[in-house]
This record gives sequence, C-alpha cells and structure tokens, in this order.
Amino acid sequence: MKYIRTNSLKRLFSLKRRSFEEDVKNQHWVFEEDNSNDSFKIVSVAERTQRPSWKCFSFEEIFVATNAFSSETLVGKGGYAEVYKGVLKDGEEVAVKRLTKASTDERKEKDFLTEIGTIGHVCHPNVLPLLGCCIDNGLYLIFQFSSRGSVASLLHDVNLPPIDWKTRYKIAIGTARGLHYLHKGCQRRIIHRDIKSSNILLTADFEPQISDFGLAKWLPSQWTHHSIAPIEGTFGHLAPEYFMHGIVDEKTDVFAFGVFLLEIISGRKPVDASHQSLHCWAKPLLNREEIEILVDPRLQGAFDISPLKRLAFVASLCIRSSSAWRPTMNEVLEILMEGDIDKERWKMPEEEEEQEEFWGFEDLEYECHSSFYVSPEDSISTKSS
Repeated sequence: MKYIRTNSLKRLFSLKRRSFEEDVKNQHWVFEEDNSNDSFKIVSVAERTQRPSWKCFSFEEIFVATNAFSSETLVGKGGYAEVYKGVLKDGEEVAVKRLTKASTDERKEKDFLTEIGTIGHVCHPNVLPLLGCCIDNGLYLIFQFSSRGSVASLLHDVNLPPIDWKTRYKIAIGTARGLHYLHKGCQRRIIHRDIKSSNILLTADFEPQISDFGLAKWLPSQWTHHSIAPIEGTFGHLAPEYFMHGIVDEKTDVFAFGVFLLEIISGRKPVDASHQSLHCWAKPLLNREEIEILVDPRLQGAFDISPLKRLAFVASLCIRSSSAWRPTMNEVLEILMEGDIDKERWKMPEEEEEQEEFWGFEDLEYECHSSFYVSPEDSISTKSS
C-alpha cells in the first residue's frame, strides 16, 4: 500500500487538490502550523479564529497508547479499518482508527483521507471531534473515546437493559442538532451519507456525536444537489432518489435520519432477519397513526406519548419517497422542540399521496443491492463500558 506523505496530507486541504478544486472555487483554506506544541490547524481565511485545531501524533505516541495495538484494546472492526482504545500520557482516553494494512483498495484509502479532510473542519458538541492524525507507518485518525459506545451497540444488545425513553429522546434531539450543523452551520455544506445508529456515538452523559465521515461529501452552496457514482451507503438507509439516480443533497441524510428515529422508537434494526426494511414495516403504522405499536416492547409501556408523537411524525416526514416533501433538519428541530404540531402544513396534495402509496421501493432496494457498495459497520467504539 502506498501511504500519504506529509506534503500530500497538506495538499488534502489546499485548492491544489483536484478532487476538491471545483467545490472550493470561492473558498480559501490555509494550513497553519504551531511549532510550540507540534499541532496544526486547517482554517478558512474568513474564519481563521473559529476553526478547530488538531495535532499531528507520532506513531510512537499512538503505539504506546494502544499497548502496541494489542487485541485487548481493539474495540471496533470494519471492512477497511480497525479502532483501538488508547490512553495518552496525560491520561486522556482516545480512539485510534487505523486503516488496515490488508486493505489494498484505493477507494478505502480515499474514504479514509476524505474523513480527515471533512471532520477536520467541523466543531460542534454533537459531532465527534478529531483530536489529530498520524501518517507514519500507515494512516491513523485519533478521536475522543466514546465511553458509552454507539447507539446501535446499546440499543440492540439483549444483554443490556433497554435505553430509557428520556435518553432516547435526548439522543434524537442531539443527533438532529449535529446534522443540522453539518447541513447549515458549517461554512461549507457537508452531506454525511451514512447516518445510522452505529455511527452515532455516545458520551458518558449520553450526548450523541455523529462519527465516521468516510462517505461524506462537500456540497457547494450554489449547487442544489450532486450526482454520485458508484452508489455508496448502508443498506436500509438509502433514500430512493439516491440509490436510483445517485442524487445527493441534504434530504439524503434526512431520509436516513428518519430511519434512525424509527430505530430509536422501535428498538428494531434497519433491516430484520426476514430482509424487511424498517421504514417499510413502519410506514403503514405511521399512516394509520398507530404509533404506539411502533414502540420498543422492551420499554414495557414506559414512554411519554407527546414526545412519541413528535418523533413518529418527524420520522413519517423524513422517510417520504419524494425528497421535496421531506423537511429540512431545521424544520425537524422545530417540530421536535416547539409547540403544537401543524400537520396541515405537511399535508401532501392527493396526487402526491397517491404517488407515495405507489412507491413500493422495498423490493427495488433489494434488487439493487448488488449494484452499490454497502459500507461496513465502522464506528469509533462498538463496545459499551
């Protein structure tokens, strides 16, 4: 495998990098080094003082922190990356994501570098912060360690008690805030493309943080959407316009967020053992407003009906087949956090509703399964403490 040299990593954040050149015609980014503490910043000239900083770790630091990448420190493993828990000299717990040397797929290498280039520019409580990277003896990303693991690891582990309703609602709100930030709060719009429960990590106080930006795309402000091939993402979360036509915009993430909400409500996986997708199972119940049937039976009825109605209504909007009739993340937050729900505002014309009923894209989704890449279940931590 060919690993990236320091100068190549710097070019990742410059206008000279051809894969990003068109996206950043009107943006100017600079690479600032701080010789006093061996750290550096990737900043916009316009927002030089507002960008996050991160450190360039030495291989020796992360080697020692992870006890030589021992199997005891391995907390997650996917198709092209491994994640190890480490402890730095100052006692800080970190997660070290390593591109496996067995991976010879250049696309995986590109995804890994894309994650550095994207997450290195974001700073929000509900987005997993990048502490730094290492480019010696391979490619490594260093993050804060998520002590609670991922939402998926807690939600679907039958050996753990179920996540209580109040915490589920907190996770939904925090994830919505993080996604809204990526779409609208960043100077440049970021489409995540792989929103799912295994990519939502939890801090000690159950604050959700969006992670894994390997499939993320920068979408310039003057573009309404972007066409992407090959189609990449996780089975059960793909919006119909994406897997059919490769069209990506904010509404692609909104659809996946709707599936995530259904997972939070029901405790079900996005695709069950019978190969039925969660959104296709839930849609008839949502249409008939039989929302209490959706609730995770492990909660034994311990849920608040008002927040349930909000989550269910938002989910029903997010998984609409027509992206034009899905809400933005700003509108999602309005529904989740404000007063009465204005259902009339979101009522579709009869012809649109008929089209919605006509859409039976569950079968199509499975027929198309072999034609697109399904991302592995990569997350910074898959074990809970």
